[in-house]
Amino acid sequence: MRGLGDFKVPNFKFPKFKMKELSQIDEVNVNYDSIKKAQEENSKKETKNYTPTSYTTMKEIFEKSIKEYANKEFVLEKFDPKGKYTEISYEQFGKDVISFGTALMRKLNLKEDPRILIVSETTYHWYVSYMALLCGNGIAVPTDKELPDNELENVINRSRADVIIYSEKKEDSIKKVLPNIKSVKYFIKMYSKDGFDGQNVGMQYLIEEGKALVENGDDSYISTKIIPDEFKVLLFTSGTTSSAKGVMLSSRNLAENINAVSAYVKLYPEDRFFSVLPLHHTYESTIGFLLPMACGSSIAVCQGLKYIVPNLQEAKPSCMLAVPLLIESLYKKINANIKKSKKDGLVNSMIHVTNALKVVGVDIKRKVFAEIHENLGGNLRIIVSAAAPIDAKIGKWVEDIGIAFLQGYGLTETAPIAALTPEFQPKVGSAGKAVFTAELKIESPNENGEGEVLIKSPTLMLGYYEDEKATNEVIENIDGERWFHSGDVGYLDKDGFLYITGRSKNVIVTQNGKNIYPEEIELLLSQITEIKECMVYGKEDPDDKRNKELIISARVIPNKDELAEKYGENLTEEQIKDIIWGKIKEVNKKLESYKAVKNLEIKYDEFEKTTTMKIKRYAELNKK
Repeated sequence: MRGLGDFKVPNFKFPKFKMKELSQIDEVNVNYDSIKKAQEENSKKETKNYTPTSYTTMKEIFEKSIKEYANKEFVLEKFDPKGKYTEISYEQFGKDVISFGTALMRKLNLKEDPRILIVSETTYHWYVSYMALLCGNGIAVPTDKELPDNELENVINRSRADVIIYSEKKEDSIKKVLPNIKSVKYFIKMYSKDGFDGQNVGMQYLIEEGKALVENGDDSYISTKIIPDEFKVLLFTSGTTSSAKGVMLSSRNLAENINAVSAYVKLYPEDRFFSVLPLHHTYESTIGFLLPMACGSSIAVCQGLKYIVPNLQEAKPSCMLAVPLLIESLYKKINANIKKSKKDGLVNSMIHVTNALKVVGVDIKRKVFAEIHENLGGNLRIIVSAAAPIDAKIGKWVEDIGIAFLQGYGLTETAPIAALTPEFQPKVGSAGKAVFTAELKIESPNENGEGEVLIKSPTLMLGYYEDEKATNEVIENIDGERWFHSGDVGYLDKDGFLYITGRSKNVIVTQNGKNIYPEEIELLLSQITEIKECMVYGKEDPDDKRNKELIISARVIPNKDELAEKYGENLTEEQIKDIIWGKIKEVNKKLESYKAVKNLEIKYDEFEKTTTMKIKRYAELNKK
């Protein structure tokens, strides 16, 4: 799942590991009889899909869950940074959603299907806002809280937002963009109890007003019918320029994700998810919010990246969605501490022994590696990695210590799940298997079976917002069915597992799962008059082969005439490079830090191009 927020992982702190010998672990007592019994049980284990759910709308799921799990905790959040987690029940969540949805309909006098933008850190009122829109009138526009003000302004104007729901942390940004936005009628501040003051009103005030209406018999919100395939969510893939694509999703798209996962992974009301990724992205909002709600599970909100370890230890989650960078960081830190404790040899030996036992049906990993588990909360049983490739040895290590390691694949356009590792059929290194509701195929495979990955799925978007041309470029009608051109290059093995080997689209994916669209940066650079043409790409660092992070590089053809006119004739190559680099640094100020161009290459001959005058990127990159 591509396109996650800027993810800077802090320096985790773990204590020295003591790691008992196998003989010192009282609970481990393996004998022939137990091995034989485990083998018999193992042979009976299901290796086929679980019975899937068949939801068509998110409202159907919401109404079922708040009734069935009413008294159970749903969202856990630290409203006091130094305090304990506050538990909010399904019943309370349901009442708040219905009250807020009723107030939006009755108190704001909005048009049919208003566009309502949500910009906030992960917090309880985000969950309430999003669900209120999914179950009532309106189109939700979840927006990246990290967007610079100019990009936030662009998303507000592009979506023609009628309402903005924002947190206190985003208040300054809202004030800055206010003069340049025309469509917004109301600004709703999370947790505020303030009544109407012109366009401004508090969200908690609206919840209380809606509650009073509901108690007096107003059922207008509850009785709202949701059409499965109507436009309900608008997600911008990026907000830098007018070329950013808006993905339109329906309630069925989201509900089909729950159906898809239910066939591959068993989740229970006792499960607790750990929310550490940004909610504006479909990976977290769908799989980290809507899925646990459908299963009666709970969600513990991480206070912030530097609190990951203490929050894990306090919340004791069983499931965590992560990007590779987070998993890699935990892996490196834990193993560094094991090595520092001089227990690495022992741990490697125990991995070999427990792996051998698991093959014959005896799984004692959680007991043997209990100390590692305790440092991660003690209950973690599933880690899902998505957004970018991960080193297979890290996934193998997660499995080695007794945690199921699953990989997911998809895009915002597939809402997002298209492939997932079945928990009963793990295959570390693959990007997963097409979910039962979807189909994958490889277009024009080469001699290695590699080609562009095409996806057919009920989770596939309605299309790109106000861009029929772009929609038709990626969605092809083949024999009456809609197939999505993912832009990813990969192959399928004999068991149907997908392996991604490259990108046919130009998107640059950082180690932390962040997407960088070269065309957006190129468009900004093309506004520099000293540049004739340019190409932006991700370049490996030649001085650090171990670091897989790509350097954002610009290959530029100078505009000699402009340079001569502005700076005089006979400029040296070094002077030309200095002038253009100075201009690029000005553009960098308009970009989020991870998008900034870090390397400049000056090119004096022409780019190799297609007949339609598009740069042949891969041909160019293969040139030395």
